[in-house]
Amino acid sequence: MLEALQYEFMRNALTAGLLASVICGIMGTLVVVNRIVFLSGGIAHAAYGGIGLSFFLGWPYMIGSIGFSFTAAMVMAAVGLKAKHRADTLIGVIWALGMAIGIILLDLTPGYNVDLMSYLFGSILTVPGSDLWVMLIVGILIAGFVVYFYKDLLAISYDEEFARIRGVPIRALYLALIGLLAVTIVMVIQIVGLILVIALLTIPPFIVEKYAKSLFQMMVGSSLLGAVFTISGLWLSYTFNLTSGACIILVSGIAFFLNLVVDRLMISRIRDSGSLSAADQEPGANP
Repeated sequence: MLEALQYEFMRNALTAGLLASVICGIMGTLVVVNRIVFLSGGIAHAAYGGIGLSFFLGWPYMIGSIGFSFTAAMVMAAVGLKAKHRADTLIGVIWALGMAIGIILLDLTPGYNVDLMSYLFGSILTVPGSDLWVMLIVGILIAGFVVYFYKDLLAISYDEEFARIRGVPIRALYLALIGLLAVTIVMVIQIVGLILVIALLTIPPFIVEKYAKSLFQMMVGSSLLGAVFTISGLWLSYTFNLTSGACIILVSGIAFFLNLVVDRLMISRIRDSGSLSAADQEPGANP
């Protein structure tokens, strides 16, 4: 892997992957603890509508994609606040509709034949230096938002009633969180792809959650674990000449299922130990 760093595209890919890991580690923690994983997936897929709109109207990618995704995210968030029992249905509809609109608009774009696979798995090996600066700025803005509203975010994530008593503007903060999530997804999706964004938003926080003692620890641990997945995936990609985004997702998925297996084994061991202890305490168990 070290010899690969002599190439500028590999250095840019590694930097982009690490920045994406930090951004998704912070936002993914908030996504997991607030149980809005499905909503984040809906935003990511709805972004296809913005991509298609941008190319069809000849707009810059960021303008169309952010505008479309932000609007879709606000609709999802508003419904989630007012009718939580119907939120998953609406998210699923917007998810499918956004992708369909994007694909149709791309089909209707004169003289343009876009490779949709590049938006699924990204093009991390072709990331220019200018995009790295954009990711860095987004990362700083996200970190600043979380630091400033940390106590309020902590309150609404774990105890909404307590947050309401404290006077936390729950609705406004929730909408701000969803809006920032939409912007984050659009910014990162162009570089690492739709599927990798969802993987980095969900898998590291899920694994780290049971070991972290605070929201801050969970964010740091998720960012570090995402970085490990990124480095490992890029090494596999370079060594075996495979698609980088898919390799990172593969490593993340294997770690996810290994974590589930380890958890199951630990639960079984604790259960067996408890059964043996109970048997030892029964009368006549030790003659």
